[in-house]
This record gives sequence, C-alpha cells and structure tokens, in this order.
Amino acid sequence: MPTTAAAKMAPASSPPSTRRCERDEELHLPGAAAPRGRCDWPGPEPNERGGEVGSGAAGALPAGGQRPAGGGKMAPGDRRWQRLWVPVPHPPAGSCLLLLLLLLLLLCGQLGGGQKKKENLLAEKVEQLMEWSSRRSVIRMNGDKFRRFVKAPPRNYSVIVMFTALQPQRQCSVCRQANEEYQVLANSWRYSSAFSNKLFFTIVDYDEGADVFQQLNMNSAPTFMHFPPKGKPKRADTFDLQRIGFAAEQLAKWIADRTDVHIRVFRPPNYSGTIALALLVSLVGGLLYLRRNNLEFIYNKTGWAMAALCVVFAMTSGQMWNHIRGPPYAHKNPQNGQVSYIHGSSQAQFVAESHIILLLNAAITMGMVLLNEAATSKGDVGKRRSKLLISIKIMFAQLKDIEKLQMNLINPD
Repeated sequence: MPTTAAAKMAPASSPPSTRRCERDEELHLPGAAAPRGRCDWPGPEPNERGGEVGSGAAGALPAGGQRPAGGGKMAPGDRRWQRLWVPVPHPPAGSCLLLLLLLLLLLCGQLGGGQKKKENLLAEKVEQLMEWSSRRSVIRMNGDKFRRFVKAPPRNYSVIVMFTALQPQRQCSVCRQANEEYQVLANSWRYSSAFSNKLFFTIVDYDEGADVFQQLNMNSAPTFMHFPPKGKPKRADTFDLQRIGFAAEQLAKWIADRTDVHIRVFRPPNYSGTIALALLVSLVGGLLYLRRNNLEFIYNKTGWAMAALCVVFAMTSGQMWNHIRGPPYAHKNPQNGQVSYIHGSSQAQFVAESHIILLLNAAITMGMVLLNEAATSKGDVGKRRSKLLISIKIMFAQLKDIEKLQMNLINPD
C-alpha cells in the first residue's frame, strides 16, 4: 500500500491518543521557542495535512528526531512513543499584579461606601432626635419610631424609655405619678449645662405602641428601660421600680450607673407647702388670740400626748420612706387583676402598706391605754373587767393580724 494511503487510514484505525507532558530537552520543533515541556503521544498523530508524524514525506520527523527501526515509515498501528515539544505560554507578571490591584481597589471602595452610608444615617438620626429634644424634653414614640431610633443600628447614644399607659380609660394612677417624676428628670437634663446628644429621654404609651409592648413581652406599666449604644439591654438596664420607687433622684442615680451621665435634679418651686404652713400658723395664731384670756389648754397633757402619738405612728409606719422613695399606692396584677397592698419584698413597701401598719399600731396603743385605765381606775368592778377584756382582745387581735402579714411576706403561696 502506498505511503500516502497508509497515512490517511492511520487516524481511523488507531485508538484515541493520550497526551503526556514532562520537562525535557531532547527534541523540539525547528523555529519554535525554547522548550518548556515534553508532550508524548502513544502511537502516530495526524499532522496538519492529514498524514502521520513520521509517516513518509507527509509526516517527516524534524531534524534531530529519531526514525523507527526497519524503515523510514511507521505503521498505522505502531504504539511506540513519539516526542513533540509544544511551547506553553505564561501570562506576564505585570498583568497579574494589575488585576490584583484592581480587585483591592474595588473592595476598598465598597467598604468605604458602606461606612460612609452608616455615618450619614447616624448623623440623620442624631439630628432628628436633637430637633425633637429641643421642642420637648421627653420624646413620644410609636412602634415605627421606636424600631428606627432605639432598636435599629447604627447608634452612638443611649436612650431611656418609659413604657406607660396614660390614657384615662387605663386608670393607672401610678403611671401619672411616675410620669411627673420622669418629666422632672428629663427637664433637669435638657436645661443643664452638660446636655449633649449622648442621652435621650423617650416615652412609649401602650395605646400608641402596643406592638412594642408585645415585642418586648412587657405586661406591666410603668417600666423604665435603658437601651445602650451597642448591644442588647441587660437585666440591670431595667429599673427596679418595685424596690426603689420612681423618684427623680433615684432614676438619676440609676442612669448614672448605666450611662456614666450624671444629672442634677432641679425641681420646680412648689409653693403648696409654704401656703399650708402659713395657713397653719395663721390658724394657731388666731386660736391663741381668741383664747388669750384662757390658755390652760396649752398645758393639757392629753393633747400633747395625742400629737406625739400621731408623729410616732407616721414615722414607724414608713411615711418618711414613702416621701423619699415615692412608691405606688398598690399594685394590680395585669394577668389576674388581683390588687396587692403588701409588697412581696422586705426592701420595699406600698403606700397602702404604711396606712395598714399605722392603723395596727394605733389599735395596739389604744389597747394598751385601755388596759392601763382598767387596772388603775376606780369604779365598778364589772366596768373595769369589761375594759380589761376589750383591751386584751384588741391587742391580741392586732398582733395576730401582724403575724399573718409577716407569714404572707415569708411564704406568699
């Protein structure tokens, strides 16, 4: 068979070739670049004109190559290895460096743009809060404003939020009293020389932001919470209203502990005490003037004893503590509607609790007075015995009530 025909039939009869590349410098094509690797094919490979490498004139090997033994031509099924050098192009080092630089510039641009956007958003939020604070010391918020200015980042300021229910249909007298103290504190901060954009006072009413109460799982009012600039509020960021009360001075101390912002409370002048004192002095003066010819009542021991007992009852029942701490009168459980007049903690009390203790102390004192009168008075023995029994019954009944109150405090269940 002629050489040309064999060269044409080789690709159809030979199996698919497998290429292998290694580093070597044994053979390279004339006019090619410096050798970079070796490529081997098992068996003959077709050349550009349809012949086989090393199969006659159409597939002659280049100078320096080796011909197969037994002739100048290779059979179509010959499996001996033929070597061919192919230059492998490499990209220049400068292009890789340029690509890496472009990627870094793109990444820096994205980071810088995101940071600039956050700064602009923060500046808008602070500017809006400062504008509202200039109009009113306590900023009223609904659900949308709360989520945007209090919960959503970015923030670099602290927010004090009072959750309350001030609508008349809610019948929350404690909420109104706490709101008055809260307004005093916010005004003291707003008009002080240390006022800045690091602290804002806000209020969320239940009828304006019920979704906020549901989001925070809050079922009682009033409640004071601190939202720090970073992170979520912790347990100490909720003001312990039941134990400390809601006086403006106590709130200011709690805020100083949480934010390191010290607020000096300035209360507006209250002339009611001055007016009451002036009326009392006028009344006493007028009475003395009318009784100027008979002042024996001044030396009445019973009158002075009653006045002294009133002062003692007021002080021992905790009226001074109520004046300083400002606790609520009672507490209504929002779940079952039960009203508690006795506080469950030994470190706090309600105003109603002071009144109860005052009445119990007065009843015990009256029992002691009757017991003394029954023992020292002269008269019918039957009357004296009746006084004695009544006084003992009153005393022990009140002591029993006090014991019940103590047991309820120790074991509420």
